[in-house]
Amino acid sequence: MKVLGISPLDKDSTVAIVEDGEILFAAGEERFSRTKQQDGFPQLALEAALDYTGLQMQDFDLVCYPFLTWENEQKLFHKNLEDEKTFIKGFQPADLSRQVKEALEKVPDRNQPIHGLEHPNAIMEKSFLHSSFYSMAGAQKLASNNAAFKASRQWGEAATESFKRWEQDLNNGLAENGWTKPVKRMDHHLSHAANSFLCSGFDRALCVTLDGYGSGLAGSVSEASNGKIKRLHGLPFPNSLGTLYEHVTSSLGFKPSRHEGKIVGLASYGDPSILGDILLGRIEQTPGDFRIYEANNVYFSRYLASRFPKIDVAAAYQYVLEQVACNYVRHWVQKTGIDTLVLSGGVTANVKLNQRLFEIEGVNHIFVYPNMGDGGCGTGAALYHSWPGGIKPSISSAYFGPDFPEAQLEKALQAEGLSFSRPEHLAAEVAALIHSGQVVARFDGRMEYGPRALGNRSIMYHAREPEVNQWLNKRLGRTEFMPFAPVTLYEARERCYHNIKGAEHAAEFMTITFDCTEFMRENCPAAVHVDGTARPQLISREVNPGYYEILKEYEKLSGIPSLINTSFNMHEEPIVSSPEDAVRAFLQGALDYLVMGPYLVKHPSPKH
Repeated sequence: MKVLGISPLDKDSTVAIVEDGEILFAAGEERFSRTKQQDGFPQLALEAALDYTGLQMQDFDLVCYPFLTWENEQKLFHKNLEDEKTFIKGFQPADLSRQVKEALEKVPDRNQPIHGLEHPNAIMEKSFLHSSFYSMAGAQKLASNNAAFKASRQWGEAATESFKRWEQDLNNGLAENGWTKPVKRMDHHLSHAANSFLCSGFDRALCVTLDGYGSGLAGSVSEASNGKIKRLHGLPFPNSLGTLYEHVTSSLGFKPSRHEGKIVGLASYGDPSILGDILLGRIEQTPGDFRIYEANNVYFSRYLASRFPKIDVAAAYQYVLEQVACNYVRHWVQKTGIDTLVLSGGVTANVKLNQRLFEIEGVNHIFVYPNMGDGGCGTGAALYHSWPGGIKPSISSAYFGPDFPEAQLEKALQAEGLSFSRPEHLAAEVAALIHSGQVVARFDGRMEYGPRALGNRSIMYHAREPEVNQWLNKRLGRTEFMPFAPVTLYEARERCYHNIKGAEHAAEFMTITFDCTEFMRENCPAAVHVDGTARPQLISREVNPGYYEILKEYEKLSGIPSLINTSFNMHEEPIVSSPEDAVRAFLQGALDYLVMGPYLVKHPSPKH
């Protein structure tokens, strides 16, 4: 059965083609439009998918979409928002003014500089009017309750309009491409559970989904076995850890749904005990469930951000995310006795949270779907509806996008007047360049699917130099609080990371952090965060021979089985997709060398 899956159109719209449970092609519209997290009908991605597979619209048995009709979505969230009013009215929060006063006394003097912050204790400086408003709408019970009710009402109105609009766009886009049959719609969190379980290779697992909103829910737990998924629990929206984290992302001056990773990095510098208990006091936790007080009121996090150091606010939110999610999941692990977790949903992009979930007692195996956000729901829907039954081997890679013939690579290089060679021992030559301190971009094979660059659209550098985080990010126009992630030889995993057994497959997709060994901390400081963790990609020869050989040759020269792997793109641009994108980013970023297929290109005027 051939199925076309289209992910939600509200952000990061993505196309997937699946046949009998095998992903033939999957790519996000952003890679082709060159607009980050592109919304709307994914016309360019659809054209690329049909071109790559040689299929036409009439060849599909189904077109799937991972949301219900707008009327059904509206029914679900309207009921939830009514329930929320009852919860808020009955909730008795602690005396916030006393808590805040005590918390302010705990903030230490700090003078150790943090790259990217003007001062380690920097707060979000706001005008007197803004600060006054936040302290009222975020911290005074009557006003904050009203702000929460209003925010939920406005969310519901905006969501209804959004669902109507994207439903129309979906139907129009499909009709313009010749699809006249109905669209198979499905529960949003079931599509998340499906992509994680059906790609994991496990015969039995506990599927955990956590995100902002989807079909009335903000999360779910399901028991899955033999290709079948049975829901055990749903977390009703707006009790959303995704929304909670979006609020702090926005309140600390970053873009929600895009820059949450910066909060994870920032959190490691702060002290979670300063605000952690205040935040936890606003969440009612019961075994296998929780409710978040004033979940849609962004002014509470803005109030905290205007009073406390950014690093302490970030630390508290990360701590609370970990505590609440782990308590929730631990209950279901104990209740079912299942020792295998599979994760999906935007919240599970939080690599530190995933480490904590893997550390739950009784969990022995973990897999995180590589495109865990809503962009991955199209594959989940298509996999679910095309699944032939039984267990299939896990996906071995996320290389589901387009690749390009050598003639097109040559043409893109020639168009910019670049000279290039075709070395006989390309991997050895590239490894020697990296070992000598050159920055090398790699564009080869099929493009990665999902948010992470996994070697085919990556920038490589040695990890021996911690300063690289500043100067290479500057060269690429980025500001980050996280270190670069390492790529590590699969066979060297236990030499570099503690407690990786059972999480090796998740680590092939750079979806989880681990505590680093002394060897890793000493030899790869650029890849180790201030908290001693790293987010590796494990690579084996079978999965990506060309990429593996470069790393293997580098190990021969240096004795180190890890390199920096960062995405090949300029700041706020999607990862490169075409040869032309690659050449432009190579020249703009003034990277030293470009590996394009079998060709090696030296930058005409590198920055040194």
